[in-house]
Amino acid sequence: MLIRDAVHGDVELDKLQTAILDLPVLQRLRGIKQLGTAYLVYPSAVHTRFDHSLGTCAAAQRLLSTLRTRHPQLVTPRLASLIGVAALLHDVTHVPFGHTFEDERRLFPRHDKGQRLALLLEGQLGEALHRLSIAEPMEELLGVRGHRTTPPWARQIVSSTIDADLLDYLRRDAYFTGLAQRYDERVFHSFDIVDDQLALAITRHGMLRPDAFSEIVQLLRLRYFLTERVYYHHTKVAAGAMISKAVELAQQQGRLGETELLELQDATLFEQLKHIGTGKEGDANIVRLVQRLERRDLFKRGYVLSAAQLSRAERSTLVRRYHESAKERRQAEEALARELRCQASEVVVYCPALTSMKEATAFAVTPEGLRSLDQYDGSGEIAALQRRYEELWRFYVFVPAELRTPAAEVAAAYFGYPSEHR
Repeated sequence: MLIRDAVHGDVELDKLQTAILDLPVLQRLRGIKQLGTAYLVYPSAVHTRFDHSLGTCAAAQRLLSTLRTRHPQLVTPRLASLIGVAALLHDVTHVPFGHTFEDERRLFPRHDKGQRLALLLEGQLGEALHRLSIAEPMEELLGVRGHRTTPPWARQIVSSTIDADLLDYLRRDAYFTGLAQRYDERVFHSFDIVDDQLALAITRHGMLRPDAFSEIVQLLRLRYFLTERVYYHHTKVAAGAMISKAVELAQQQGRLGETELLELQDATLFEQLKHIGTGKEGDANIVRLVQRLERRDLFKRGYVLSAAQLSRAERSTLVRRYHESAKERRQAEEALARELRCQASEVVVYCPALTSMKEATAFAVTPEGLRSLDQYDGSGEIAALQRRYEELWRFYVFVPAELRTPAAEVAAAYFGYPSEHR
């Protein structure tokens, strides 16, 4: 099958990959936006998890082409086909607005930890993989079990640090947000297999290749740029916090667990939320949150703390209390709401985990052997990017626009720091 993709051009799938593409678990991803609520900031950012899965397969094929040239005995046609299947399936465990629920609000474990995939493998997906005689290698390539029949580098093409997943979403997210940023095609030629690991080939004949190293640094710069402009944009974060709050209120009524969310798309999640509750019209607080999202009547920043204001120890304390503990976060929201004389559903405390650039830990082939990139950074460019990335951390209290001014005072008294937002 030949498919035209807006980012990678023509993507060719073999028979096995085509059979996987038509599975309902993969087709469901057509209804889940890749960037969650970012479309409320960048209107064209409506590309989906399905688009990204297809693009990850295309990026994996490009990577495999380089590796096959260097290691034809390792990259067999069968293994290359299986890696392409794994690329198509790597996001089947995503729920609507998944990163918001998992990473930002911590309502669920991360989608890539294996538990959710194990649920899917017990159903229609598992049946299809057994029917196609690829169940065991898929479980290995998708991280459900350890390596028996597939080598570590094969899984790392789909799921590691700098991998096919990253190489697709950086280009795709930049394209659909309309941001004029991209990496050079030569990046696809910068991979090798060393000690059974996928590694970046930044040396040749025992010497550093400055051109290869600078291309990798540019890739990290693009990762930082998109994080700053898109992934952590305060309006996107506010909208994500509101949908998370709605789901959290639903969970308090015993609804919308992981299994239920695995059947939903963005639109069907909104419809489900509108009808949760005992009344005919659903829970009024949940309904109001969803309706505000639908008409883009978003909460505003009432209170803001940043890494520039707080030490790492102070940030860690806030993370421990309001990111890792849903109970303390809820208590804070309720206390602030009492002071503001509003509903607790109108106050959202947003405290993300401490930020770090995991891509800087990718394996690289250096003159001294296999090292992580951040260990081989003579120019200091990667360390500088890591510091800037860590400084993107923000602590917010989101409230309706009319409560912004009093929220700053009330939150400052509660958390013990003055708001940076004026």
